[in-house]
Amino acid sequence: MKKLLSTTALLAAVAMPPQAMAETTLQLVEVITSPARTEHLESMIASFEEANPDIKVEVTSLPWGQAFEKLATMVQGGQIPDVVEMPDRWMALYANNDALVDLAPMMAEWPETEELTQAARDFGSVIAGETHMIPYGFYLRAMFWNKKLFAEAGLDGPPETMQDFMDYSAKISELPGKTGYCLRGGPGATNGYIMWMLNYLGSNEFFTEDGKSTLDDPKAVEGLKFIQDMYQNGNVPRDSVNWGFNEIVAGFYSGTCAMLDQDPDALIAVAERMNEEDFAVAPMPLGPDGKSFPTIGYAGWSIFEATAHKDEAWKLVSHLSSREMNLEWAKFVGVIPIHLGAEQDPHFRTPQFEGWFTELNDDRWQPTSMPTYLEEFAYFADVTSIQTGQELLLGQRTPEDVAAEWAGDFTDAYSKWKAQQ
Repeated sequence: MKKLLSTTALLAAVAMPPQAMAETTLQLVEVITSPARTEHLESMIASFEEANPDIKVEVTSLPWGQAFEKLATMVQGGQIPDVVEMPDRWMALYANNDALVDLAPMMAEWPETEELTQAARDFGSVIAGETHMIPYGFYLRAMFWNKKLFAEAGLDGPPETMQDFMDYSAKISELPGKTGYCLRGGPGATNGYIMWMLNYLGSNEFFTEDGKSTLDDPKAVEGLKFIQDMYQNGNVPRDSVNWGFNEIVAGFYSGTCAMLDQDPDALIAVAERMNEEDFAVAPMPLGPDGKSFPTIGYAGWSIFEATAHKDEAWKLVSHLSSREMNLEWAKFVGVIPIHLGAEQDPHFRTPQFEGWFTELNDDRWQPTSMPTYLEEFAYFADVTSIQTGQELLLGQRTPEDVAAEWAGDFTDAYSKWKAQQ
């Protein structure tokens, strides 16, 4: 598998001293960026600076579509930030190359560590006994559906199965200028492809006992064929082959397409533009085996080992991860918060969150995290799967061909990871 960063290059980069800066100036890089999000993050940082007048924080916001490459270029060039917003699928790449601070010793002395959910503790590590990130919340896929468009198409409820999903999409696509589903074929498409494959596979085991990837199993291949058929049959917008997060969300609230599978972060933009009674959020459709594997992802705050201000950087990370700040952040960006009991907040006890909590509480739905412990997964998710997935949608490659390539990549990466354990 191709890798953007070789181990040697990364180790050399992180060994370089950071750019010269004032003793009390911290550089923070944001990678999941929007103007409103950046503004809110800066307001949280302002309260930190008020409490710590000797520390200044400068924020660099990278556009999400190019964030992986841009951050890698910064690191290789020695422009290494102190604190970074770390998506789950990048963590292994940097942690396995000793580029990130082990936060475990600091968390052992942090009073709020005991208030974190088990998921928040578990998902911050890809190396046993170490913690390289404090997640700031969890993204879980569920299905938004437009009640008005469903009614126009003669449908009275969301799809319960994958076959329903296909049939309902076709029915809605008969309406003038409408399609059934807001497909994400551009940046961030990976989880969707994998989710459909697992739904048809009937399992979220990525590897067999002998270390072979399950993605080329004939059942998993059916999941890729499903999404290719959706595109080829016109059940999704034609230009959705290039759509990222902003485009699919806009496609839903504008009424271009009637269904959208997304995390709670999409609820913010949708609720601002649609009446509450015109849409709802249902659990993801069940596969042929009566199971569904909605992907659960996360991001959080990490500190680069190259920082010259480790104590100050930890002060910032612990501030952003505190109960007060995290609850505020979770509500704003649309994630499930990290502290015990936070779900009892009135904000989350509404019908709009029912789809997500059904998935969390009914064992037919098994929230599934991607194999982000594989160092190569970041490049796969941000480059390989996007390019080959678009070739699949356009009919330039068969589902069998794409599945075989992905399975080969996963098997090779898993073999390498296993040898390191």
